[in-house]
Amino acid sequence: MDKETEKKLQELNLLEQNIQNFVLQKQAFQLELNETEAALSELNKTKDTVYRVVGQIMVQASKQELEKELGGKKKIIELRLKNIENQESSISERAEKLKKEVVEKLRKQ
Repeated sequence: MDKETEKKLQELNLLEQNIQNFVLQKQAFQLELNETEAALSELNKTKDTVYRVVGQIMVQASKQELEKELGGKKKIIELRLKNIENQESSISERAEKLKKEVVEKLRKQ
């Protein structure tokens, strides 16, 4: 195998590691998004007093303030998820291109 092919294989390995990292990040953000959506849903259902967890205690909070805060958090998470998905897609495309190049090169040898 020539040096160019070895270099492409190393780059391919690095890209695959990056894809795995993006998948893990995406899962973490998806979990956080699900929790935020569940909190918003419960907040919309309740007519009782609401509380915010601060450190190890719960303090009374304004329902509207919490809705606004959770809504903002949800938007930020969605933006981060979209960004990660775009990066993952771009890296996946590059990895597929490299795979084709390496396979083609190895077939010719």
